[in-house]
Amino acid sequence: MIVTEQIEIQTIAIHNVGNKLNEEGLRFSKSLLQTDESINELLLTYFFSPFKSNEYYNLFHESDLNLNEVYSFVSEIFDNPDSLLEQSVSLAKHLYEQSVHPKIKGGEMYVVYFRDCIVDGETVDAVGLFKSETKETYLKVYPQNDGFSIESQAGINIHKLDKGCLVFNTEREKGYLVSVVDNLNKGGEAQYWIDHFLHVRQRNDDYFRTKNILSLCKNFVVEKFPEQFAVSKADQAEMLNKSVKFFKENDNFDIEDFTNQVIQSPDVISSFKSYKTEFEVDNNFQLTDNFNISDAAVKKQSKFFKSVIKLDKNFHIYVHGDSQQIVKGFDKSSGMNYYQLFFKVES
Repeated sequence: MIVTEQIEIQTIAIHNVGNKLNEEGLRFSKSLLQTDESINELLLTYFFSPFKSNEYYNLFHESDLNLNEVYSFVSEIFDNPDSLLEQSVSLAKHLYEQSVHPKIKGGEMYVVYFRDCIVDGETVDAVGLFKSETKETYLKVYPQNDGFSIESQAGINIHKLDKGCLVFNTEREKGYLVSVVDNLNKGGEAQYWIDHFLHVRQRNDDYFRTKNILSLCKNFVVEKFPEQFAVSKADQAEMLNKSVKFFKENDNFDIEDFTNQVIQSPDVISSFKSYKTEFEVDNNFQLTDNFNISDAAVKKQSKFFKSVIKLDKNFHIYVHGDSQQIVKGFDKSSGMNYYQLFFKVES
């Protein structure tokens, strides 16, 4: 979690980075931006308000971390904050080289040095990398003579940051602690900011472990569980509910506790553990069998656990409890399937 109350902006450099494919070019600033306290407050809102997730990353490179351009340039800034303008030019050039998708929009790039950022309880400095690609139209109304006049202006909405990255000066040997935002691009062009420019991978922490174990559970119940065992949609829904309940009610994940409490059947447990191995191979990482559960990850991932039985386009059955109270059958006279639902109280 990022605490913003004490953060101070020390220096800001702004450059304009166009689309290289369209030969839009670069425009560099030769001096740092000069701001006052009121502008800094607005900029802090613009830069930090989108960073609400507890999902963190590390800068990385497949062979040598020092070959990651952003890591190298940002390290120079941390070692010598007075070099920010010089290093910001290198960062803008690097971003320009990655801007080769036809849908990438040009815009202003901000490189900012922040003091006294509190992240996960630790106070550190940070370097922020931001890009604004979207301009909005605003109306300015002002008095003139004995009436009023109105004109339009194009500007940036301080509540809609397009792209952002905060590199905190901690965990340097691992690629720093990094938080990333990309609110604009969702297609193939989105890769240029996160994958090509920053080149980050998810930090292997409790959020990462919780998120991926939950994904593993969901995929197993939806794909492998019905494939290997004669289970109904109601059984699948109950297993999803029990899985989420376990994560919400426990502070620690232990795979033996989880499988014994949630899955229970020895054959299904064996299948789950085999599927876990396949999941790790497919995703090129290993999940530990014991870790602290991240409440933030549970809150986010549980939204995707849809324990709903969809019947044609007529009905949805939301299963919240015991699947034994749902019985599936077949009616020969109509040639259609049916469900019986047993309950004590109607509300």
